[in-house]
Amino acid sequence: MRFALRDVELILNFEYKDKYNISDLLRIMEILRSPDGCPWDREQNHQSIKKNLIEETYEVVEAINKDDKELLCEELGDLLLQIVFHSQMEAEQGVFDFEAVCDGICKKLIERHPHVFGTLEVGGSAEVLENWEQIKRRTKKRDTTYDALEAIPAELPALMRSDKILSKAQKAGLWQSSAEESKNKLSALIKDISETDKLPEEVGRLLFEAVRLSRALNIDPEDALARYCTSLTESFRDVKKDEEGSLESLL
Repeated sequence: MRFALRDVELILNFEYKDKYNISDLLRIMEILRSPDGCPWDREQNHQSIKKNLIEETYEVVEAINKDDKELLCEELGDLLLQIVFHSQMEAEQGVFDFEAVCDGICKKLIERHPHVFGTLEVGGSAEVLENWEQIKRRTKKRDTTYDALEAIPAELPALMRSDKILSKAQKAGLWQSSAEESKNKLSALIKDISETDKLPEEVGRLLFEAVRLSRALNIDPEDALARYCTSLTESFRDVKKDEEGSLESLL
């Protein structure tokens, strides 16, 4: 096999070790993306592997939920690989590299923790979060509630996005409601739902109100639905396939 000079240097200078670090990971990714590296890795772009980033994130969450430390270590590595992968693509174009990514997050952490890296005094975690949001709004130039809502990624899972929208709005004094008010609104929405061209919109309003009820009860809606789905799935193990109507009874 013929290697370009740079690729020969990359591969021949690679040191096999008993224990590797972030520098080794960056070098491995550079080798894989090189002209004579891995064909699959070379073919990828941000769009082609963006789903991998999402999947690896959820696998990290799965490891956390299982309290599996060994799995968590492995999945965090898989997630880190995605960050290195995307950074390498931009480094090849001369836009930014992994060091720029690290530099950016370090500066952000220093800026948003003036009570640690500056002289600001805080009274507790709540004040820390409030200061974080104020600094974020100032640096991102988000002066209005609309700016804050528009900045919430549309790519978030719908329940999570709804929760964030409500969080931002309620901090501005909007869309406030008690648990009882949300229950009544939900009942009314269910009663009035009809088979029309606007049915998807009506169901959306219904789900959004369910999220508002969750917030009033201090329950994370994404986590609540995920837990119920897991519980429902596990219940199938106890159901005999020949029992008529047994699956329906689970709901």
